[in-house]
Order: sequence, then C-alpha cells, then structure tokens
Amino acid sequence: MSNVEVVHPRFVPLGTGDGFQVGRVLPQRALSLIGGWCFLDHFGPGADTMRVAGHPHTCLQTVTWLFSGEIRHRDALGSDIVVRPGEVNLMTAGHGITHAEVSPQDRPGRVHAAQLWIALPDSERHRAPSFQHCPE
Repeated sequence: MSNVEVVHPRFVPLGTGDGFQVGRVLPQRALSLIGGWCFLDHFGPGADTMRVAGHPHTCLQTVTWLFSGEIRHRDALGSDIVVRPGEVNLMTAGHGITHAEVSPQDRPGRVHAAQLWIALPDSERHRAPSFQHCPE
C-alpha cells in the first residue's frame, strides 16, 4: 500500500469584485509534475452565488462538475446552459474561447462544484473550440 498525501487548497480570488474565491488544490509547489499541466479548483459549499464574468481561455480543456446549486454557462460559441447538480460541462478552448459562469439571477443559492483544467496536447492546442453539456 502506498502512502496517501492530503493536499490542502489555497484560496484564490477570481477578481469578480465580490470576494468570490476558489480553493485551488492544484497546482501545488510540492506537486510540480502535476501542476504544470492541470489545475483543480473547488468552490463551495458555502458560496452563495457565483459571478465569473466573461473571460478567455486558450489551449486547454475544462471539466466542471456541479454538486449543488446552479450555474449558467454562456460562451462565444452560443452555448447557454444551466448546469444542475450531477451534471458536467466539458469546454475545449482550443485556439480560443470566452465564457462566463454565473448563478441564475432568478434562482440564487449555494453553489458547490469542482473544476479541472487540463492542458491540451500539442496536436490539439490550436483546434476549433467546442462545448459539451453532459446531463446527469
């Protein structure tokens, strides 16, 4: 049996002006071989609302898994999806995409989710962006 290492997040403000923070589990200095190609963010379960304004991504893929609450995802491809508990979003930035993630105004509530950011391999880094919503 190998040793299990518990990694504690550091809290990172997302620049939304309302104090919204995520617990950034990865990257960690002690785990540099992992952090060079992915991030792992955890938000909630105490977040009342999520308001992450439009921002760009390139050369990566994000996987967002919602545990509770609701998040509305809108992007430059025209996607406009409300993600509910148990559902997953897969966004491939490729050569570039902008998106926003906010709690629906008519249904605010506690948000709890995890988001994994994965660096795309060189052969996929500059592909066309795409978005896929995976229901429960």
